[in-house]
Amino acid sequence: MVTLISHQLAFAAEWSGNITAEARYFFEDALHHRQHRSAFSLSAQPEFYHEWDNRYQSLTFVPFIRWDEHDDERSHFDIRELTWLKAARDWELRVGIRKVFWGVTESQHLVDIINQTDLVESPDGEEKLGQPMINFAWIQDWGTLDLFILPGFRERTFAGFEGRPRSNPVIDADRSIYASPREDKHIDLALRWSHSIGNWDIGISHFSGTSRDPDLQVGLNQQNQPVLIPLYQTIDQTSLDLQLVTEDWLWKLEALSRQGQNGGRYFAFSGGFEYTLVGIFESDADLGLITEYHFDDRKDFAPTPFNQDLMLGARLAMNDVQSSEALAGIIIDTDDHSKMFSIEASRRIGDSWKIMLEGRTITDTPSKSPLHGMRKDDYVQLELGYYF
Repeated sequence: MVTLISHQLAFAAEWSGNITAEARYFFEDALHHRQHRSAFSLSAQPEFYHEWDNRYQSLTFVPFIRWDEHDDERSHFDIRELTWLKAARDWELRVGIRKVFWGVTESQHLVDIINQTDLVESPDGEEKLGQPMINFAWIQDWGTLDLFILPGFRERTFAGFEGRPRSNPVIDADRSIYASPREDKHIDLALRWSHSIGNWDIGISHFSGTSRDPDLQVGLNQQNQPVLIPLYQTIDQTSLDLQLVTEDWLWKLEALSRQGQNGGRYFAFSGGFEYTLVGIFESDADLGLITEYHFDDRKDFAPTPFNQDLMLGARLAMNDVQSSEALAGIIIDTDDHSKMFSIEASRRIGDSWKIMLEGRTITDTPSKSPLHGMRKDDYVQLELGYYF
């Protein structure tokens, strides 16, 4: 009997994941003498999945670990997911640590607020830390209503003194301060309705709690050196995300109204389109042309570089056996004319390997720009991952 049970558990449990080696090279000497021209790191993200009760219950566990040869802040461990799911015909309950994504635009995930950004992983803000939560989803013909209870706040990760790219002065995350007297023990709440109507995907959300986007205040460390200190405000945010598919066009919009950041209310949106040229040059490849615009009515007082920006990009999907693809884009600030260019490309090698190339460069940044501290941090990055 014990052998039979062990066999059933082993059959039901599934392991997958990846192990990745990463090398970065920076084209210029750093602003600070403790930074380096190159960096090497290793990461691993295994995933365990087990289901039972006729697939109505499941457990998912996704740990993540990275070692970086220079930056102690980038060498870190996180639980991306540790979630128990109970499903029924018209509802789902998830308890544990999860990652939840909201949004539709390519260049800025404006309304995505449940998880904290793991900024040491990538400067584009795509990587997220796991968030403790209780999530109840009520699934009806008129849409899905999600309720989130979020106990325990995760602070944003920032590069250390030896890390690149990073701000200048460095951000001292150990001295973070909070507007709430409960600090990182504040319990946040969120509510979201989402639905698909014909070619439309609609999401309306409200969040009340600690902002994932810290304001940065100038201070001094113990060595009397200038540093930036994160301040986490308590906010209320109502947001909308829309996506419309019409033949080869994909229209996208994210918009929000937020109260509490710096005491006032502000409005911001990000929106645009992607037009796909199918089978370019009579091949199997597709080319998507992307245009998006960012607006934040705080303008120069916004702590983000995305306040009046135009993004132009192109996405190439080869549609081959190796899943070869590339995405390139440039973001232009229409006010101060600073520019940020990025390119990402990937290709599978055999059944278990994947190679990825990434490059980023920033030009023409005035001293008031949030990107000015990274003006010498242009880099190219090569990753080789083994997937199992």
